[in-house]
This record gives sequence, structure tokens and C-alpha cells, in this order.
Amino acid sequence: MAGHIITVAQQKGGSGKTTLTANLAVGFLRQGKSVALVDIDPQGSLGRWFMTRVDEESGPVEGLDFTTSSAWGIPFECRKYTASHDIVIIDTPPKADSDLRPALRVADLVLVPVSMSHVDLWATEGVLDLARREDKEALVVLNRARAGTRLAADVAQAAAKLSARVAEAQFANRVRYAEALGHGQSAAEGPKSPARAEIDALTAEVAAVLSTR
Repeated sequence: MAGHIITVAQQKGGSGKTTLTANLAVGFLRQGKSVALVDIDPQGSLGRWFMTRVDEESGPVEGLDFTTSSAWGIPFECRKYTASHDIVIIDTPPKADSDLRPALRVADLVLVPVSMSHVDLWATEGVLDLARREDKEALVVLNRARAGTRLAADVAQAAAKLSARVAEAQFANRVRYAEALGHGQSAAEGPKSPARAEIDALTAEVAAVLSTR
């Protein structure tokens, strides 16, 4: 087995990196894939989500593993997990500097979440520049999208001008995402919902990109 590695990166805090990581992980679990999560963000939000999931038994953990790592320990952790898992997802701290490079170097795909604001969009430039220097494909994912608003149209138009692909699938501005995260869940779990459809759509789109790597 040789698993694929996804690095989730954005230099601006509050962009939804952990939300994207956790929901994408469960999205791949729903596809029958085994997933390993590697958290190099000192804030540790992804670890809190995982431990809440374990402690509250709020979702299956079979096929889902978690570890923390230093930035420079990433190559070792990824070699270990790609030998036993289909997907490895790295959650990174909100920065775009040399500490991020190891996580970019090992990636098959870099996901860059962008909340629905021009400020978040501007913040992608540093991450995309680093990804280009490492010759890594980046996929921008719009988060907290507000369909039908002037801002959504403006941000989508500006995102299209970036030197990176913009995912067709988006995460809308839904309370369900925050509620689920706080209980160690994904918004894809529970009753059928628009959030589940969004997560499944993004997972399928990311899987399609990875299939070409």
C-alpha cells in the first residue's frame, strides 16, 4: 500500500483548516478508506476533536488514526502512515514560512481553505507561492460560503484569478459544521443533510485529483 498525502495549509488563522481536515477525513472513511491524521499545529484543535471522538464514542475510529509531529518530523510520520493507510492528512499551523516546507514537500496535494472574505483570499498568496516552489499542486477550497451574495460572487471571481485550481465543491456557512466539530463528529454524520452532500462532493473531487498523482 502507498497512501496519498494531503497537506492542509493557510497562513491566516480562522480559515477552517481543522474543519476541513476533520470533515475530509470522515468523508474518506465513508468511502471505505483508512485515514491517518497528523497535526503539526501547536494549537492542537485537531487532537481535541479526535480525543473527543474517542471519549464520547461519537463516531467510528476504526480505520482512523491520529498523531502529532514537529514540522521536521513529518517525513518520518508520513513514511510510517502511508505504508498502512490510504490517506494521510496533515493539519498545519497558520503560517507560511520555512516550517511549512516539510509538510508541503511530502504532499501529493495541498488544500488551501479560504473563508468567504477578501482578506482570507489575500492570505493564500504566501502558501500558494511556497507550494509552487515545491512543485506541488494546490486546490483552493472556499469555506463558509454564502450563496447568492455579492461578497460570494466577488470572492469567487477573485479566486478564479489565482494561479491554482479552485474546487467546485464548497462548504457553506452552516452551524452544523461547528456543532459537529465540538462533539468529535463530522457534519457528514447523522441525518442526511446539505452539509453531508457538500463533504461527499469535496471528498469525491479530492479523490479524483489524487487518482492522477
